Amino acid sequence: MTATETLLRPRDRRRSALRRSGPALPARRRSPKAVVQRVVLYAVLVGVVLVPLFPLYWLVISSFKTPQEFSQIPPTWFPSDPTLSQMGVALTEAPFGQSLLNSIIIAGGSTLSVLVTSVFAGYVFAKHSFRGRDALFWSIIATMFLPPVVTLVPLYSMVSSLGLADTHLGVMLPWLANAFGIFLMRQFIMGVPDELIEAARMDGAGEVRIVVQFVVPLIKPALVTLGVFMFVYAWNNFLWPVSLLKSEELYPVVLTVNRLMAYTMSFDYRNVVLAGTLIASIPTLLVFLLTQRVFVQGIASTGVKG
Repeated sequence: MTATETLLRPRDRRRSALRRSGPALPARRRSPKAVVQRVVLYAVLVGVVLVPLFPLYWLVISSFKTPQEFSQIPPTWFPSDPTLSQMGVALTEAPFGQSLLNSIIIAGGSTLSVLVTSVFAGYVFAKHSFRGRDALFWSIIATMFLPPVVTLVPLYSMVSSLGLADTHLGVMLPWLANAFGIFLMRQFIMGVPDELIEAARMDGAGEVRIVVQFVVPLIKPALVTLGVFMFVYAWNNFLWPVSLLKSEELYPVVLTVNRLMAYTMSFDYRNVVLAGTLIASIPTLLVFLLTQRVFVQGIASTGVKG
């Protein structure tokens, strides 16, 4: 007999024994009001999910419709005769292969740079004390509230003066570090125990080794979350590349889709534009599908961190 059961009165001990060894009690039936409330809650949740998914659904089905079915009124919810001809036209009219490679270079390089700079800057702000640290940190955070259009002309002047206009490096240069990434990494690294870092220092580990070997594994969900956000942002960025790039062979995929719209101004070819948009969206969807488990964990951890 356990100490807890010894403290119970005899009648309580009998009840406890019955709960452990007796037959399971029938589940409590829900009241009609509770059932209705649950049904309404699920209906609202389904509606909330369908609202953001509907544009993606419409993009997919429209990409497989014929021009006649696409212009049909009322519209059809499923393609009656699915075809890939629009995909072929889009790939023929615009150099999607080269533009996808350009986007991978720009988005991948920007994302990798942001991850590295954010981790090391966040580590310094979280675990090192120096004069002016807080003022410098909040100055960096203040740049998050500047509208991108405000910095467009100064950035263009700076990049042009460096001779990087009309280059991939020039497109990536303003996004090699990110204030939000520094803020996010600082918040997560503050939760890393100081004792772990001190123990690593006592074992002779340098600061770079501490970050790479001890800090990064503990903040992996946050890193994946930041990487997904940055990759999608760099992939979809339109204003800065269209302002800087002049050579069409350097265009990322968002500019190629925009050029495809100029090629297909006729209503009969708008499904070709949607097919090109679907092609341009596939890499970002793959990134999310490959990282969704860690991404959702990182989002949940971000909410907990507050």
